[in-house]
Parts: sequence; structure tokens; C-alpha cells
Amino acid sequence: MKLKKRKIKYSAIFLFCWFALLVLLVDGVIGFQTLVDSCGSYAFVEVSLVLLVILPTLAVYVFTKEK
Repeated sequence: MKLKKRKIKYSAIFLFCWFALLVLLVDGVIGFQTLVDSCGSYAFVEVSLVLLVILPTLAVYVFTKEK
């Protein structure tokens, strides 16, 4: 399997920035406990936040053009 370093680099940069933004929003602005109170389930909030980080990162990896 040939590694596509450019795609991995762009995906890693996106992952870091997106994760930092979500941490800022959830911990600083919205509050994790507020999300749990509004959704009603700790597991649902955890899974949705993990998917909000992983799915866009995979999309960046898939749609990055390799020269």
C-alpha cells in the first residue's frame, strides 16, 4: 500500500484545527454539561463529538487531490 503523505498531512492539520475548535466550543462556550443536559445522554454526546471530529477528517483525506 502506497502512503499518500500529502493527503495524510492535510488531514492531520485539519484534525488538529477542528479538534481544537470543538474543544474551545464545548469546554469554553457551550459547556459539556449543558450539552449532556439538553441531549439527555452522556454516551450520545460523546459519540456525536467523536464523529464530528472523525468524519470531516476522513472527508478531507478522501477529497484531497494527489498530484
